[in-house]
Amino acid sequence: MSRSPISRRRRPSTATAKSSPSSPGSRRLAASLLLILAALLLGACGDDSGNGSSTAETGTTASTSTDEAPAHPPAEVGSGRGGVELTEIGSFDRPLYLTQPPGEKNDVYVVEQGGTIERVSPDGETSTFLDISDEISSGGERGLLSVAFSPDWKRDHKLYVDYTDPEGNTRVVEYQADGDTVDPGSARELLRVDQPYPNHNGGLVLFGPDDLLYIGLGDGGSAGDPDRNGLDETTLLGKILRIDPEPDGDFPYTVPKSNPFAGEGDARGEIYSLGLRNPWRFSFDPETDDLLIGDVGQDEQEEVDVVTPAQARGGNFGWSAYEGDARFNEDQEAPDAIAPALVATHEDGNCSITGGVVVRDPDLPTLAGRYLWGDFCRGELRSFTPKPGTTASDDVALGPKVEGVASFGTDNAGNVYAVSINGPVYRLDPK
Repeated sequence: MSRSPISRRRRPSTATAKSSPSSPGSRRLAASLLLILAALLLGACGDDSGNGSSTAETGTTASTSTDEAPAHPPAEVGSGRGGVELTEIGSFDRPLYLTQPPGEKNDVYVVEQGGTIERVSPDGETSTFLDISDEISSGGERGLLSVAFSPDWKRDHKLYVDYTDPEGNTRVVEYQADGDTVDPGSARELLRVDQPYPNHNGGLVLFGPDDLLYIGLGDGGSAGDPDRNGLDETTLLGKILRIDPEPDGDFPYTVPKSNPFAGEGDARGEIYSLGLRNPWRFSFDPETDDLLIGDVGQDEQEEVDVVTPAQARGGNFGWSAYEGDARFNEDQEAPDAIAPALVATHEDGNCSITGGVVVRDPDLPTLAGRYLWGDFCRGELRSFTPKPGTTASDDVALGPKVEGVASFGTDNAGNVYAVSINGPVYRLDPK
C-alpha cells in the first residue's frame, strides 16, 4: 500500500526468579561470546568497559517460541505476524528518536545524536529545528538522546532535551521555540547529573499521562553496577525520575508530593521507579497508562517490564540484585522486585534491548494492543501482548527487520515509527 512520506490517515533454567527472590539462585555462564559492534552500541551491555564499545550475545524470551517469522506470515488480527511493511520517511545522521508535539498534525521531529533536531514535513522536506552540537559530547552512548514537547505546547512552545555535555554529565534542559526554530540562548537547565562512566546514560525524557516529566537514568556505567546505584534511594542513577518542570521558588523544577520518596529522609524525592540498569527507552500505553520499560541487560539477559500506574510508583525492578529474572549481585537484596514481563537472553542474537510502544493504530490490526520492541544487534521487530503481573507467552517476530534499531516512536495520528541509528527512519504501514 503506497503512502505519503510522513502522514497517513490522519539465565534460563538455573536462574532464580524474581517472584521468589528469597531463594539464592545462581548466574548461568554465557554460552558463547559473539562480537557485535564497537562504539555505536547504545545502551551497551556486554563488556561494559566504559568506552562505549561492547561485546554481546543474543537472546529471546525464556518462556516463548524462538521461531523466526515465516517468509509470508499470515496477517491475522492480533497475531503479531505479518501484515506490515516499512516505509522509509527519510535518512538522517545517527538518528536516535522521533516524536511529534501535542496538537501537531503534520511535521514530525527526529533527534540526531550529534546535537540537532530535524523537522520533517509530510512531503519529506527537512529543516533544522534545534542545533546544540557545540554544547554536547557525542559518540558511543553519549550525545543528544531525546526530546519531549510540553503538553501545553500550543501555548508555551517549550521543549525539553536530554543530552551529554562535554564533561560527560547528563543534562536535562528546557528551550523555548520561536516559530520554526529554537534559540539555543533560551536554555534553562533543569537537571545535571554526574556520570561516573561514559556508558549507561539512560537518555529518555517523556511526558506521562499525568503531564509530568519522566527522565530515564542508567546506573552510572562500567559493568556490574560497581557503585551499587540501582537500588540506592539516595542517588538518581539507575532510576526513572518524575518531576514537574515548573520552578519551585529558586529551584529549577518541582518535586511532586505524590512521588514515592518525596520528603523521605535522605532518599531523592525525584525518584519514581528504581532498580534499573539502563532504561534507554520506555513508554506509556495510551489506553491503559501502563508503564513499559526496556531495560538493557548485562551479559546474559535483556528485559521488558510492564506495570500499572500504581505498581510503577515506587516500583523496584531489581537491578543489580537481579539481571532479568536471574540472581546477579549476591550482596544486593530486592525482596520486592517486580518480575519482568519478558526476558530476552543473549543466546539468540540480542545484546541491547530497545524498548518500544503499545500499538493502537487501527490500520495495523496484526499488532493491535501488542507491545512492539526490538534489539540493537538482532534487528528483528517483535511483539507480545503486555499484561501487568504476567509473563509474556506470545512473543513473536513480526517479519521486517531494522538493523541498529535505536527507538520506536508514534505521532498524534497513531502512526508507529522505527528509528535506525544507521540513518533510515521507517513508518510501519499496512501491507
